[in-house]
Amino acid sequence: MDLATLRSQIGRSYPPGEWLQVNQEMIQQFSDLTGDRQWIHLDENAGESSFGSAIAHGLLVILKR
Repeated sequence: MDLATLRSQIGRSYPPGEWLQVNQEMIQQFSDLTGDRQWIHLDENAGESSFGSAIAHGLLVILKR
């Protein structure tokens, strides 16, 4: 996609994509790629989080859309 096409998309809304099951392997690979190795993403038993398990990186979820 060229820059002019990208600019033409500014302000345009898109429908949500399909659901994607994010697993710990995907989270680990994203962590390795970005260098974001915070425990809340990597500790599968992250009981201190309100979710009780590891939490996917926000950017990973957006990019996989």
